[in-house]
Amino acid sequence: MPRYVALLRGVSPMNCKMPELQRSLEAAGFTNVKTLLSSGNVAFDTPRAASAATLRKRLEAAMQAGMGRSFETHVRSSQHLQQLIEADPFTAFKLRAGSKRVVTFLREPLKASPIALPRTHGEACIWGLDGAEVFCSYVPEAKGPVFMQLLEKTFGKDITTRTWDTVARCAKA
Repeated sequence: MPRYVALLRGVSPMNCKMPELQRSLEAAGFTNVKTLLSSGNVAFDTPRAASAATLRKRLEAAMQAGMGRSFETHVRSSQHLQQLIEADPFTAFKLRAGSKRVVTFLREPLKASPIALPRTHGEACIWGLDGAEVFCSYVPEAKGPVFMQLLEKTFGKDITTRTWDTVARCAKA
């Protein structure tokens, strides 16, 4: 059975209970459903391979039916995430000391970056783009996650971002 990971935008423990999310997806026919952390990461199996767009629609409909609301959903195969972790694109970049690595997921792949890369803003840097993934690093600041402003200004709000460690956990789920 193919395994996938859904990365939901805007999920927190205050607006989505993971057991409720899991039950909603199971009721829609997804199997081996496993939620990871409390920030909207869900691994699941399907009887056969499907496109990300098809799975996204099914997942969002399942959330709406089971929870009365849905979250913007980005889908990747577990295999794709495992390959991403193994390739570790961050090794090609010179990160500042104390940097945190994040991956931003786009709904659709881009053939080219809308900006020249690398692009910095304060303590944040967008290093690269590979299809539908953007690789960014930041040094934590007192102002909060300014790197999100850079990402949203560049790629819009139809994105979701995860730490490198979270991507690794999702790949193994």
